[in-house]
Amino acid sequence: MRKVKVDEALGLAIAHDMTEVNVAKKIKQVAFKKRHVIQAGDIEKLKSLGRENIFVFDEVEDEVHEDEAALLLAPLLAGANIYHDQEPREGKISFYAAIDGLFKLDAEKIIAINRLGIPSLPTIHNNFVVKKGRQVAAFRIIPLTCKAEIIQACRDILSRENPGGDSFKGSALSVMPLTKRTAALIVTGNEVYSGRIEDKFTAVIEKKLKAFGVELSARTIMPDDRESIKEQISLFAESADLLILTGGTSVDPDDATKAAMADAGVALLQAGNPLQPGNNFTLGYLGNKPVCAVPAAALFFKITAFDIFLPRLLAADQITSDELAAMSIGGLCHFCEVCRYPICPFGRSI
Repeated sequence: MRKVKVDEALGLAIAHDMTEVNVAKKIKQVAFKKRHVIQAGDIEKLKSLGRENIFVFDEVEDEVHEDEAALLLAPLLAGANIYHDQEPREGKISFYAAIDGLFKLDAEKIIAINRLGIPSLPTIHNNFVVKKGRQVAAFRIIPLTCKAEIIQACRDILSRENPGGDSFKGSALSVMPLTKRTAALIVTGNEVYSGRIEDKFTAVIEKKLKAFGVELSARTIMPDDRESIKEQISLFAESADLLILTGGTSVDPDDATKAAMADAGVALLQAGNPLQPGNNFTLGYLGNKPVCAVPAAALFFKITAFDIFLPRLLAADQITSDELAAMSIGGLCHFCEVCRYPICPFGRSI
């Protein structure tokens, strides 16, 4: 690119998109596209945009224009179930969910790309539930051009294997489909089983499942009997995609629910989790089938640890003990007067 006075730019090609901003008219739009050849009638328009000088296009072998940079890297950034703009706008290309599902990102790659200083690659939070068409990320280079070596550096970063084994080689963004479609519920507690108190859990759990299109295919109420609960877990595990237990979970040493889960062969990540409210929510796996115990916090708070983990369980996104520990950062609810979850930092990782 080279800089010329507007009055001397007639017949030259503009080197980048030029934006018109008018707050009073609520306008922010492209006034001139890159490579537009300046005509006589454009001179006054350019001056009205505050332009006394402009940059015009000169091909330089080692320089990559912002539009070309976006077009080169967009296909590499987009992974499974992600699509992107086919043409840049002001040098930027946006990325969108191609399906309803769980947004996933490779944080190491995204941070490494942004650390280069030239690219800008912001995203929404990891593990965010998205609808088809939702924007999840955007890419551009910050200056109008960059060295070709920056593009190659981005390519090298994206080609790395993900240490966690996720399917991100050659990409950094993806959406996992919510594949779990049925859930079975075991409500435990002598007081509920005997009828002394009403079961409040079923309505709460069923509503949360329905929000994701998941059917409550089986449900039973049981006393706090460890052996009986164990047998029911094994029975429901034969057909349901997800098993949920509620009612009897507590911090008592004789908590029958978590003990029965272990007896049934459920590999518990740990007894509880760091998030509050809901840190007595306990998660484990029976083979590859998630089994969780939901504490009474779900009856008293709109959003608990159960809501944070549920989308990942429905997407068959394996959760690890290390992740549980890391989620302590941001794991305390702000208890806002007006809850705006999921547009909220509670339970969000980078």
